[in-house]
Amino acid sequence: MYLIIFLIVFPVFIAIVLLSVKNDRIKSCIIQAAALLISLGAVMLFVLSYHHDIQYYTIRTSIPDKAMFVFELLLAAYMFYLGLRFKKYRVSILISAQALIMIFLRSSVLKRASLIDSLFIDKLTIIMSLIIGLVGSLIAVYSIAYMRDYHALYKGLKDNRRFYFFVIFIFLSAMFGLVLSNSLLWIYFFWEITTLSSFFLIGYSNINAREARRNAFRALEVNLLGGLAFALAIFYFYSRAGTIEMDDLFTMKKAAMMLPVALICFAGLIKSAQLPFSSWLLGAMAAPTPVSALLHSSTMVKAGVYIILRFVLMLQSSQLGFFISLIGGFTFLTASFIAIPQSDSKKVLAYSTIANLGLIALCAGIGTCEAVWAAALLIIFHAITKSLLFLCVGVIQDKLNSRDIEDMSGLIVTMPKISIMVQVGIAGMFLAPFGMLISKWAVLRVMVDYNPVFSIFIVFGSAAMIFFWVKWLGMLIVVKGEPQNMEKGIGSVIWGPLFILTALTIASVAFLPVISKVLIEPIILEIYGQTVDISHSNIIIMFTMMGLIMLFPLAFLGHGRWVKVVGPYLGGANAGEGGAFYASLGQVKNMEMKSYYPEKYFSETVLFRIGAAIALVLILAMFAVAAL
Repeated sequence: MYLIIFLIVFPVFIAIVLLSVKNDRIKSCIIQAAALLISLGAVMLFVLSYHHDIQYYTIRTSIPDKAMFVFELLLAAYMFYLGLRFKKYRVSILISAQALIMIFLRSSVLKRASLIDSLFIDKLTIIMSLIIGLVGSLIAVYSIAYMRDYHALYKGLKDNRRFYFFVIFIFLSAMFGLVLSNSLLWIYFFWEITTLSSFFLIGYSNINAREARRNAFRALEVNLLGGLAFALAIFYFYSRAGTIEMDDLFTMKKAAMMLPVALICFAGLIKSAQLPFSSWLLGAMAAPTPVSALLHSSTMVKAGVYIILRFVLMLQSSQLGFFISLIGGFTFLTASFIAIPQSDSKKVLAYSTIANLGLIALCAGIGTCEAVWAAALLIIFHAITKSLLFLCVGVIQDKLNSRDIEDMSGLIVTMPKISIMVQVGIAGMFLAPFGMLISKWAVLRVMVDYNPVFSIFIVFGSAAMIFFWVKWLGMLIVVKGEPQNMEKGIGSVIWGPLFILTALTIASVAFLPVISKVLIEPIILEIYGQTVDISHSNIIIMFTMMGLIMLFPLAFLGHGRWVKVVGPYLGGANAGEGGAFYASLGQVKNMEMKSYYPEKYFSETVLFRIGAAIALVLILAMFAVAAL
């Protein structure tokens, strides 16, 4: 239990320390040391708890509950004030409703708080803790140099990095608390901390402060709606069962608990940016790149799918699960098609995130052991590869002053290491034998058994993903112009997280059978009493494909030594080196290569409206079914 408390409390202590440290060098040392300790803590939690069954812990004092109650009221008052000050009255209304519910619940529960199993550890919390501890810490370290350069570039902006890192570590603390809590009131408390933290991070001053504030309030409003649903679920559950422990909910009659489960899953759908609530996550792109990586990959959105996965046994073979899987399927399909005409790399990553979260929600709604196996694999691979891609885009944007995919043409010769890392990340999203594709293949097999019509989501959504990933990959490997080294000046605190995430992406493929055996299969066994595994023949095929795929990016490591890069062959009309050629009448023109962006056929506005409308109808039907 002490290790759990360390993971929740230690980041808060570091956050407070960083708020008072002005010296950049001291601040950097503290962040790196804290990141290392948090990572080691998450690994130790895995090592010490792996061989144990589910463990529940009771805090033999009501002090934490009373402290949380006070903080909840203070946070509610602050958000109420924000809503009034900036005329965002929906924020004030939503937080007022939540506060009234929590006042009633806390006043009732506090009398017996010392008898509640507030914390717990199981196999799913171990995976989530590893993701938060490792990926979240790497993003924090990456932020050191990135935010320094960010403010060096925009000198007119107020340098508020102390508050930025304060919020980052509070965010990590809240995520640990969320996944390690068994008390629904504790989960709700940490849930709201992540909501407010995302508001501050998205609204961090950038070149367009008005846009940042608008996006931050959009995220706050939408997530407070989810918070209200969560509070109502706890109130309903407590009034019916007289308890607020999550594990007790699973012992109740399935039909009687469908409404609170529907409300909690609704909150999870919002937090994971499912349609029609995806706009808040798209608005997070306006924030600095580490914020996008933190929200899109490892923490915020994973909280949403995590809470849905908690109720897979309630969702399995139920109408509620059917509707959640439909919402996830339509989100996956719609977001995948919207990403096709996007040339903004962060927007592609954002829609890809929404799509993959939809796929996880689809798996959770189905609720079979094979579907949950695929969902767990998706969570692990998506956290690693998407954080790698976001952080790489941050470096590219800093060097090119652009994040447009078209401007990344020839990156393989101007920023070879970064280009290879992006290639590994992109390969991790759609190529075999990377876990994302293996997960989709597993989901497809589940669809055939569950409902063959659902296969449409996987087949067409995956096809769309191949389209936009291949376009990006193609631009990276175009060789044109004179090679120049644009990677000078990238410091070790940037390279370190990037190399580690790249190594983790490759290692997660090389050791996929081990990851399945050690991390994922125990989850399935713990939930269902049976498990699924990877066959021996599939393992051989995976290693063979991995070796072939890695030949290409590894070949570029020898650029300038034993690999000679030459310009394109232009039918004998080359005009010297590079991409220049002789046109008619002897004119010298430069070769251009551009991707295809069919906005006419895949309009973002039209597709989003259609997808959102369908998802809204499905959500209403979901609540109608749960209520009946």
